Amino acid sequence: MAPTAETLPHGSESSEFSERQDQTLLLLARLMEGGQEDDETVKDLNQLTKLLGDDVEAVKKGEPSITQVIDSDCVDTLVGYLDLRQSEIVQGRATLCTSAYLKAAGEDGNKKLAEFFHDRVRKGTYDDYIVAFCVAASIFPFVPDLTSELFLSEGFLASLGPLMRRKWKSRKVETACLEMLNAACMQPLCREAVQKYCTEWLEEIVDHDPEDDVKAMYTANPDHTIQEGSIMMRRHSEQVQNLAAVVLAKLRVSQPSKPPGDTSEPRIQQATTSIEDLSKMFTKMFLTNPEHMSQSSIEGLAYASLRSTVKEDLAKNKDFLKSLVKTLEAAPPKSPLTYGALSILVNLTRYQPVQSEEEKKMSQLRAYANAAGKLQPDPLNDNDHVTERCKRVFEAGVTPVLVSHSKNGSVASLGLIIAVIYSLSMTVTLRGQLAQQGAVRLLIAAWQALPAETEPAARRIAAQALARILISTNPTLVFGGTRPTPQSHAIRPLASIIPPDPNAETRDLLPTFEALMALTNLASTDDDTRKSIVRLAWSDIEEMLLSSNPRITTAAVELICNIVQSPAEAASLYADGTQKAKDRLRVLVALADAEDAKTRSAAGGALASLTGYEAVVRAIADRERSVECVLSLCRDENDDLRHRGAFIAHNMVSTPGDTGKLAKEALKKAGAVETLTDCAKKSRRAEVVQVAIEALKLLIEQ
Repeated sequence: MAPTAETLPHGSESSEFSERQDQTLLLLARLMEGGQEDDETVKDLNQLTKLLGDDVEAVKKGEPSITQVIDSDCVDTLVGYLDLRQSEIVQGRATLCTSAYLKAAGEDGNKKLAEFFHDRVRKGTYDDYIVAFCVAASIFPFVPDLTSELFLSEGFLASLGPLMRRKWKSRKVETACLEMLNAACMQPLCREAVQKYCTEWLEEIVDHDPEDDVKAMYTANPDHTIQEGSIMMRRHSEQVQNLAAVVLAKLRVSQPSKPPGDTSEPRIQQATTSIEDLSKMFTKMFLTNPEHMSQSSIEGLAYASLRSTVKEDLAKNKDFLKSLVKTLEAAPPKSPLTYGALSILVNLTRYQPVQSEEEKKMSQLRAYANAAGKLQPDPLNDNDHVTERCKRVFEAGVTPVLVSHSKNGSVASLGLIIAVIYSLSMTVTLRGQLAQQGAVRLLIAAWQALPAETEPAARRIAAQALARILISTNPTLVFGGTRPTPQSHAIRPLASIIPPDPNAETRDLLPTFEALMALTNLASTDDDTRKSIVRLAWSDIEEMLLSSNPRITTAAVELICNIVQSPAEAASLYADGTQKAKDRLRVLVALADAEDAKTRSAAGGALASLTGYEAVVRAIADRERSVECVLSLCRDENDDLRHRGAFIAHNMVSTPGDTGKLAKEALKKAGAVETLTDCAKKSRRAEVVQVAIEALKLLIEQ
């Protein structure tokens, strides 16, 4: 029954509220009348969705809800547009509208929807089943608790077997039922129930051979004239078989796989379709009939490719990889097909997370506790196998397609794109080609586009992938070309991963190290870049100098060595005569005497530049310990380090005025004459000998 003016609540509603009620009644009346063109139906559904959305805010302000005029007949009409026999655009808008209604109506809306579902299932006609199943499939994602309750109601799942095993098939009923099961498998309790009640007949559908029907009819009546229509009505369609296979794939993947090396078999085995068999079925359908079967095949493979054996088979199939990339290239942005194809690529290229020593020990203890020590890492998921799969995916030409999709993709698909590039960037030999094909621009744009509040993990992955590529490539080539991206745009993402991840349970220093290395490479280019690095990242860089990890300290000092090649940055950070500059210099000088040779080398290189400033020379000469650190470089066994030490000493003694005299006195007092003499004698390289002798001459001259 259509809503009427008599159904409106009485009282002193505002004119605005009355107007919203009238609009709701009018829209529902048109939708209940039906017979409209799709574009008119879509327009009405959109308007009703907006009214319901606005109603939620109005109720918060104390106004009555317009949902009180939406009775059970209206709900039946609204969810009826979720029927798979409607066009896709109508179904999509009806889904949004139903979601808005359930949010606005609350418990009353849930009650009306439950009544609708149980009533249609109880009637049991094909039409009623189709609508009920379509509604359940559509609303599962946004009201999973309600739909699970309907789905798990007593006797419902058990009744599906006889329905699907009927001699005469309704493909629409079968399709709607399988779409519902497909959506339900996203919820663990529902998936367990499907596993218990539906696996057997799902297997029958997948294994069904229509030729058997023909043979059976001939056997029963050899003289019978077989009509194609009657056979078709007794067989499952290819689409239905594929959908059943997708549901089975979700069930198989949720079950634990057999540990590597475990050859034990149960005494009584049930004939089942393995995940590998399903994968081959999906792959065959995808390659032979991509236009009609790509969506369900892709969805099935997105789940099947979680298994390592399936990953290996798919990665070794060049035809499949090329077709997958081609399908992704043609897929509409933000579509299920795009998301499914990207999910497969993520599964094929994903590396196992790096575990700390403590995490490895805990995993081993759990393995012994849970599986008597039989649980071992899957060898097909080790780094060597994943690297090989990454190379094959890259060779299929995926990068330009990912770059194209990243420009119009959803946040979810952008996260998957970043994950694939992140994995590909693990292979050093691919980094230059990734940069050439646009991965750097992709990662910078993705980092800027992703919301920091809701997508911190994806942003860190994007920044780390960017760091890896920039470590191994020439910045002038990466940021050049006809449409150059300013390299300063890369600094903020890199700076964001210098501090450890605040949301991580364990501290991972690899992103910090890679960010420092990438910034060091950028800092080798020009003064503008060095200035931007200091402006955006200096406090974090300075903190890393005191890291307990020597590799992090070394990377930070190497970056500073490149930064101080800029006169402006060197002067402002270390040579302005302030106490802060002196404290910074003291840390740098101390690192010139560190245990790690690379750290000493980087600190020595920085001091070789900084001792061109009088304030720096005076600060070093004023501290006996600092002078000793400089001379320790001159005594080093490594020629490169002796060269740095001799160069620093030369800069100090050649400083004019009182500062130069102070430096000479301090160096002499510390034994510089003997040290520089030994440095010149021990060195085999002419440039080291020359700078040591020149420093010695300046030191001893009156």
